[in-house]
Amino acid sequence: MRNQTTGTATRLRGGASRLRGGASWLRAGAFAAACAMTLGAAGHASAQDYPSETLDWTIAFGPGGGNDIMARTIIDILEKYDLYPADIKAENRAGGSGAVGWGYVFANSGSGYDISTTSGSFVTTPLQADTPWEPADFTPVALLATDDLALVVNGSSDIQTIEDLIAAAKERPITIAGTGTVNVDFIVPTLFAEAAGFEFEYVSFNSMADQTTALLSNAVDAMTGNPAEILGMIESGDLRALVYSGVKVPSELEGVPTMAELGYDIGVSMPRGLILAPDAPDEAQDFWIETMKQVVETPEWQDYIEKNQLTENIKYGEDFRTFLVNTQDRFARVLREVGAIQ
Repeated sequence: MRNQTTGTATRLRGGASRLRGGASWLRAGAFAAACAMTLGAAGHASAQDYPSETLDWTIAFGPGGGNDIMARTIIDILEKYDLYPADIKAENRAGGSGAVGWGYVFANSGSGYDISTTSGSFVTTPLQADTPWEPADFTPVALLATDDLALVVNGSSDIQTIEDLIAAAKERPITIAGTGTVNVDFIVPTLFAEAAGFEFEYVSFNSMADQTTALLSNAVDAMTGNPAEILGMIESGDLRALVYSGVKVPSELEGVPTMAELGYDIGVSMPRGLILAPDAPDEAQDFWIETMKQVVETPEWQDYIEKNQLTENIKYGEDFRTFLVNTQDRFARVLREVGAIQ
């Protein structure tokens, strides 16, 4: 479809991409976030009192997406088990494929009370945008899980199978929506299209709600999404899942082939973790590492992992930082190969 959308479009041809206007907007968003925030750690209580203040929890994407769901699940567990002794203020600070939200946290360097959850955009946004931060700049708490994506179409679409989509895209480039610009939502269909030999135009949105609305209104032909975010609409028939990027299809998507089963094993997953502001006090990092060790043992967390079809993959502190650096290096190689970055 070629209806007007509100996202940022990227045309992919033969594995190469051309970003149209996305990079400058991301730079502006990141710069504005970093410059606008001047709060430091000076006003915080002394280290030995940690934690004693309201926690400012930044969710770098809009409501309803995977990042939002994970953050609010952790917060619910913290509150249920009294694992944080003060108030927790959660706020969605969406924009710039995460650049705005993580820029906010970055601007509060030295604070032990600014925290955020990560996603694939945490490592890919700095690759495209001129952000003042890199993933390794933040204080690492924990990698908690990784997840994979489903490629879906409108339930009323004439496209019934992944083979139908590939055939249609070979006749005319299709549009595929995702959350964020140069991230896993972009990388997964790019690698798949390159391997399967079709072209598409990627349209980025700031939230799952926005991109789902675009798909349901036929403004785009398909979209990528974490099963946890769209399973209800798949079960209701509003969306139809065509293919899954992970090595094993969740039971709820039984019958949907994996990309590997089709001969296209792309080997890319989305890291979900927890970080504090850069140069957070050691006491804050230690507190959150120990706290997350308790969180992941709760039945609520295990239920979250199972319901959201996530792979539990836990790394704490510097091991998480190493994971982020290595992941960004892999993403950078992929994005250079498809021409998304220089």
